[in-house]
Amino acid sequence: QVQLVESGGGLVQSGGSLRLSCAASGNFFNIYTMRWYRQVPGKQRELVADITKDGNTNYADSVNGRFTVSRDDAKNTVYLQMNSLKTEDTAVYYCNADVKTRVTIPMRNYWGQGTQVTVSS
Repeated sequence: QVQLVESGGGLVQSGGSLRLSCAASGNFFNIYTMRWYRQVPGKQRELVADITKDGNTNYADSVNGRFTVSRDDAKNTVYLQMNSLKTEDTAVYYCNADVKTRVTIPMRNYWGQGTQVTVSS
């Protein structure tokens, strides 16, 4: 079984910074693309950023230039550095990853439980 556990959320003032972490644990062969999503009540979950195993990154227009996604494969961890935070960044942030638990088993998608980020004005 694969578990993704996020940490680093909290309350921050507008203009401030936070760094989210998401650590994968369990028995698996390899982790491929890792992603950060966010969701506010009443809205669809939206992709914030993703990073492939090769290190290629992609960002939502709303966070491009302010957020940076990175990964440490030795620690099975993905990070989201969030700078110049705005009140509209307030949301629950979820980690997501494509994981192969065995070489012969197709890749599966996993979610973390989410971490709250609140940006005050």
